[in-house]
Amino acid sequence: MRTAKIISLLGILAMTSVLIYGFTIGDFAGEGSKLIAMPWGIVSLVDLYTGFTLFSMWIIYREKSLPVAILWTIAMLTLGFFAGSLYTFINLQSSNGDWRKFFLGSHA
Repeated sequence: MRTAKIISLLGILAMTSVLIYGFTIGDFAGEGSKLIAMPWGIVSLVDLYTGFTLFSMWIIYREKSLPVAILWTIAMLTLGFFAGSLYTFINLQSSNGDWRKFFLGSHA
């Protein structure tokens, strides 16, 4: 479980860095319009949002509170795997070393 915590913390740090970089240096609208004009840009976005959807399904399944699950899902769809890494880290911490509790949440 320690390795999973380290990986999720690295994900939080990496995503924090690139989000700050993107929002301070990048042009979201201008670069986004170029991205969706390219076939591989579209492939990348479909791949990304397929992953967001699958990860969000896991969140919805394991959470006992639907409003909490919806908030985490919105965070996933807007902040990407910054939210996914944070959600993973928080739940690794609260599972107290129990992988079953980590994966199944309220269904464990």
